Amino acid sequence: MCSRVVNTPRNNKIPDMKSDSIFPMSSGDKLVFINCGAKGNPPPHYRWNVDGRDIDTDSDLNYSLVEGNLLISNPHFINHGGVYQCIATNAFGTIVSRKARVRFAFLQNFSRKPRNTVLVREGQAVVLLCGPPPHYGEIKYSWVFNGQSSFLQQDARRFISQRTGNLYIAKVEASDAGNYTCAVRNMMTNATVFSSPTPVVVRRDVMGEYEPKIEVHFPDTLHVSKGSSVKLECFALGNPVPSISWRRADGNPLPGKIKINHSTGDLEIPYFRPEDAGVYECVAENSRGRNVARGQLTLKDAYMAIGANLQWECKAAGKPRPTYRWLKNSQPLTAMGRVHVEAGRLTISKITLSDSGMYQCVAENEYGSVYASAELKVVASPPDFTQRPVKTSTVVQRGGESVLECRPNASPKASISWWRGGNLNWPGDMMSRSSAVQQTTMEDGTLHITNISKSDEGRYTCVARNHFGVSSSSGTLVVKEPTRITIPPLSSDATVGQSLVLPCEVSSDSSLNPVFKWFFSGKAIDFSRQEHFEMIGGGFTGDLMVRNIQLRHSGKYVCMVHTEVDTVSAAADLIVRGPPSAPEVPAVADVTDTTVQLSWGSGPDNHSPITVYMVQARTPFSIGWQNVRTVPDSVPGQMMHATVTDLNPWVEYEFRVVAVNSVGVGEPSTPSKQIRTKAAAPKVAPVNVSGGGGARGELVITWEPVSEEQQAGEEFGYVVALRPLGSSTWFQTVLASPDASTYIYRNDSTAPLSQFEVTVGVYNSMGEGPFSRVVTVLSAEEEPSEAPQRVWARAVSASEIEVYWDPIPPSSGICLFSVQVLFWEDGSEQSGVRVINSTALLSGLKGSTFYQIAVRAQNSAGFGPCSVSVNITTKKPPPSQPPAGIEWLLTNSKILLRWEHVKAMENESEVMGYKVVYRQKWHGRTAVLETNKTNVELQIPAGEDYLIEIKALSEGGDGATSGHIRIPKMSSKFQRLCSTRASGWGWGVIYVLSA
Repeated sequence: MCSRVVNTPRNNKIPDMKSDSIFPMSSGDKLVFINCGAKGNPPPHYRWNVDGRDIDTDSDLNYSLVEGNLLISNPHFINHGGVYQCIATNAFGTIVSRKARVRFAFLQNFSRKPRNTVLVREGQAVVLLCGPPPHYGEIKYSWVFNGQSSFLQQDARRFISQRTGNLYIAKVEASDAGNYTCAVRNMMTNATVFSSPTPVVVRRDVMGEYEPKIEVHFPDTLHVSKGSSVKLECFALGNPVPSISWRRADGNPLPGKIKINHSTGDLEIPYFRPEDAGVYECVAENSRGRNVARGQLTLKDAYMAIGANLQWECKAAGKPRPTYRWLKNSQPLTAMGRVHVEAGRLTISKITLSDSGMYQCVAENEYGSVYASAELKVVASPPDFTQRPVKTSTVVQRGGESVLECRPNASPKASISWWRGGNLNWPGDMMSRSSAVQQTTMEDGTLHITNISKSDEGRYTCVARNHFGVSSSSGTLVVKEPTRITIPPLSSDATVGQSLVLPCEVSSDSSLNPVFKWFFSGKAIDFSRQEHFEMIGGGFTGDLMVRNIQLRHSGKYVCMVHTEVDTVSAAADLIVRGPPSAPEVPAVADVTDTTVQLSWGSGPDNHSPITVYMVQARTPFSIGWQNVRTVPDSVPGQMMHATVTDLNPWVEYEFRVVAVNSVGVGEPSTPSKQIRTKAAAPKVAPVNVSGGGGARGELVITWEPVSEEQQAGEEFGYVVALRPLGSSTWFQTVLASPDASTYIYRNDSTAPLSQFEVTVGVYNSMGEGPFSRVVTVLSAEEEPSEAPQRVWARAVSASEIEVYWDPIPPSSGICLFSVQVLFWEDGSEQSGVRVINSTALLSGLKGSTFYQIAVRAQNSAGFGPCSVSVNITTKKPPPSQPPAGIEWLLTNSKILLRWEHVKAMENESEVMGYKVVYRQKWHGRTAVLETNKTNVELQIPAGEDYLIEIKALSEGGDGATSGHIRIPKMSSKFQRLCSTRASGWGWGVIYVLSA
């Protein structure tokens, strides 16, 4: 059976082709695929055209067909961009797809040409131009400061427009000096390119304050598609930095869905709806004033009232200049009757319901065409205040003006009339008003009243009419007294550390609640984060308390008072006086060996004139900074140079300057560059020259070395001069060491204790310095020649021996001497004790041990001969067992102690008695009681803890201690009986109630 094809449009389907598309040029596969599909029997044959020209897939290797779909290989953003259309054909006919524009996202590099330096004053505003390179597709702008790895952050002072790419700085600060680089990123290709840096130099002269100037704002009229998102930019230049706020011109609140970036001022409206259309205002405000920019957002899909006039304009750029044509519902629109087409402008007068539909503007040249679409909906309805009624209550100040809006929905546009009470336009009422008062009904129905008085209060009704009906809406006008600042802040002076109050008191309508806000140097004071500021008062008072004032609090303070109907403000300057800031780094010139010339620049005097400068210096030898002598003695505040005197030669110095005013001493300057004074001959002689001692034939001379700070130059050394007393000839020697402090003159023929005159001088590479005063020094003495006589000893205990001898008579050649006592056991080394008396106590010896003892004299020259040795044995050791079985009884003021007798061992000294040592536990006062009994009674104050220990006494010394026994304090009503035993030293306690 043969197949049959019915030649009707139902057998062909319109080719399916995507709408306008953008392809990133950085795609890795370098392929673009455009779909086209049609149904037919027999199957259709496909061909394509671009910008009206047929594509030859056989000769152009960049194009190929895949089942009717168009594949572009290695596309070029210029050669292969354009409007593409698919044509499907079979034996029964041809159909075409809708056209689709294909574009390629790309981003070229910036020019490498260096950018000019921007010179700007501190406090001034600046705009840095980005000038992006050729590109297509969505891009994002950023800026880099001084080559940092992170992008510059936007804030209230700095703004980057995503429309132009420019960087705006509202108020330049000193820290803004540096290099700025614009970075452009293509959001489709993800490529980023950087401009050449723009150097910004900040001049030191400061620009004064000025009101805001809105530099970045959205267009006067902006057409927005329904459901799309629109972002409005607004940024102002000014000093102080302005704050940005948004509002609708009709007074309606901003929708809750709106997003506002408070740091940069951007406003974004997502999911745009008809009710979002209207006039939006951006308000820039600082303490010097305010500025407003406004623009209208309209819905692209126009809702027009029947009988209104429609005017649409379509503009496109291109070379050659494009031509325009209009389509309605995809059909060419012909200019006739009410329809007029002129280039890209479409005008339809007195529109009717039949004019509703989809309209397209087509702009074309030989390289392609672009489309812009909008829907026209013609509305015919009576006036309706449902969505936009007259404002229920409008509050204004006396003497001010009011705008009462009347904007009903009506098609065609309604005629507007106003009623007050029951009178249309209240003509009789108008006659009684001052001639300065004006009431005007504007073209859009708005009622404008100026120079309002209390008599203007009342209910106002707007009546709207068209030939479909009539409707009305009412609102109340409330007149309030204007707000006045009765006690404004006054310009004041204060000193650092003080506190003061800046007053701000207002008179206002009693029904209003004024809101006080304070600004400091153009920025609102955040009282939750400022410990120095506090707002005090309440109601109609909002004074500012400034505590512990610092220099940084100098500036302009503005009290701004908001009410429901008005805003007033008053300003005052606060001058904070404090110690001067640091002077500039001092410069050093004309360096000599003892003087330098210093000069410096003054720092801020912090509102109190500088009275005097102090010059300070530091060296490697000084402890911190020290004040130095200058010429003049006191450097007055108007003089910024001085001569520093009395410096040490050949010393490294740093200098700094401190300013003083009536408030106090300021911060020191940064230290000067380190310098070294010139060298000179030494001016300081050694001190504390003396000597003596040494070996036979020696003359020992000593002195205190001269400090490095006073050596005055290189190659510093000493000259030692000496001569026998009575001689006229000096003997000199040179010591080439700055650290030398001793010289020994040797001459074997020198008699002991000979007198010499001695002096020590100094020198360096620049010459000789002074000598010390002449002193007399004795040469070395001779060794003692005699041994001590009548040496004897006695054992004191098991560990001590006392030794005695006759004093040694003085002799010539010997000055001072001491005595050395030698002692040893048989076969052991000698030990010695040095004394200056004729008796010695040897301790730390062994008990029951035989010792030999000898004595010899000693002086600086050496030892004399030893005496005849004597023999002696130490006593037996004391008992090694401590007293045991200790018991004690505590009464009101007594401690009764008893213990067991200690029995000495055979090799120990016999027990001769006992020693009781006691003291208050915390006071540390110790008392000792000796007894030959085994009990004792101690008188003690009541209510104190006591520590007691008991030892046996013997010839060999004190025996082992019982250890500390604690007697706790006790009430006078009780006795306490305790005992301790040697076994485990456990405590047994009996409490006995006193009678």
